[in-house]
Amino acid sequence: MNELYPWQHAIWQQIRSTAASNTHALLLKGRKGIGKLAFARYLAKSLLCQRVTAEQAACGLCTSCRWFEQEIHPNFYLMVPAACIEPSGEANPGRSSTDNQDTDTARSRKKPSQYITIEQVRTLDDFVYLSGHQDSIKVVLIHPAEAMNIAAANALLKKLEEPPPNVLFILVAHRSQELLPTVRSRCRQITLPVPDVAAVRNWLTQQGVKHPDLCLALASASPLQAVVFSRDDYFALYTDFIRQVSLPDSFDPISLAGKLHKLDLPDIVSWLQKWCYDLMSYRMTGKIRYHLQQEKIIKKLVATVDPVQLARFWRNLITTQQLSRHPLNARLFLEEMLLSYLKVMAPERYAS
Repeated sequence: MNELYPWQHAIWQQIRSTAASNTHALLLKGRKGIGKLAFARYLAKSLLCQRVTAEQAACGLCTSCRWFEQEIHPNFYLMVPAACIEPSGEANPGRSSTDNQDTDTARSRKKPSQYITIEQVRTLDDFVYLSGHQDSIKVVLIHPAEAMNIAAANALLKKLEEPPPNVLFILVAHRSQELLPTVRSRCRQITLPVPDVAAVRNWLTQQGVKHPDLCLALASASPLQAVVFSRDDYFALYTDFIRQVSLPDSFDPISLAGKLHKLDLPDIVSWLQKWCYDLMSYRMTGKIRYHLQQEKIIKKLVATVDPVQLARFWRNLITTQQLSRHPLNARLFLEEMLLSYLKVMAPERYAS
């Protein structure tokens, strides 16, 4: 990405001039899908640029900018998990510590890790402790920072406690509360704001999103997530999901799990969370937040469902969401979740 998103210009002016001068580590945090990684890369590129503009942005023309765009900059290091799951389109692994660590045979036998490991952090040593190209600043970008396991986080902590000279660490986190408190405390923390809905709606329209309001609502106001949601194949899978769960007397949880288990599991759990939220909301207040077009079906369903069982299942989905990030078996995980939903919505079918 060569430009900031429209909603990032204000925060850019606030932090660019002091980004590298007042700290050795930045923690950019905020909701997934608002462009944090793109912002971090834009910042790194500007810090490495040889001829920054009056707005402190990268010129895009110098040797450093060309190296950065080609992902071969000697003073930039991007660290991501071996399996970086980013349906929002935020992630672009580029030159990172995951490169060339496994042979093709090994990768075929073992599923890539979703964690950032201590081995990856240790590979930073040569990069951060040796002089940078032309003795200029070096930037380490870690995304998502909460993907570091405990050993990796502690290894990074040693570098943050005794920071190498002329090195800036940029940590990007969707769930910063999952980082070690000691890591957070050694970073300058910046919360990237959720963009204004009206501005995002205009941007989504410019991107060709057909149902901007619906997609934005289902994406929890995250614009990049909304773009992914609007893609025809993704939207079709979601529409089919809602169609099936809205007909508990006939839908097949096993078959549905088979169709969806290769997708991002947190997204699928979120689909069911929002659907159950609307069921609960309509039962309690007569209002629907997400699925306005299914009002008649929702009204019919909540008239027969046990509200206590539904509320219990809805609360349990919070734990299910947490477990969805690292399931042992994605298909079995979905089957269990959908069968539990069926038990609430059509107990007579589940019992049979």
